Amino acid sequence: MAIQGLYKTKSIWRWEKWSPVNPRSGARAVTDEWTVGNLTTDEGIEHALDVVFSGGAQKSAWYIAIFEDDHTPVAGDTYQTPGYTECTAYDEGARPTWQEGGVASKSITNSANAASFTFNATKSIYGASLVSANTKGDSVSGEVLYLSTKFTSAKSMEDDEALRVTATINGQDA
Repeated sequence: MAIQGLYKTKSIWRWEKWSPVNPRSGARAVTDEWTVGNLTTDEGIEHALDVVFSGGAQKSAWYIAIFEDDHTPVAGDTYQTPGYTECTAYDEGARPTWQEGGVASKSITNSANAASFTFNATKSIYGASLVSANTKGDSVSGEVLYLSTKFTSAKSMEDDEALRVTATINGQDA
């Protein structure tokens, strides 16, 4: 009788929508908050297995990409063919880095340094992905789309509003 084990990942993405900077106070205010789960892509699972068990090349950093069309993530989405149109209408010159704080209790998160997008146009945002390259809108080969998540409803963003995201990835036996 063979013994089989299963490992699965699950992530929780906590989002905050922030108002534009108040000209008098110089402050922003949270105007909406929501939490969503994710899908781990086949490409992401294969990358993790390759790095851990087969000597594959580790990616040095991970980044958050947001998308602006009503795409429901599927396991077959890849970095080169994500199934969605990436939103690039934000002030930051590159995708924000997912700056994790190390692994503890089978979990890793960027909660100490949330990723942030400051919009420079009106857009509807439907979701986001964790990817291995920082260049907005590119689809070069060799990169990985690890996780993808869709909001329960689109979020309308205006010029100078901001989105902040904390993504926590948990591993567990299943």
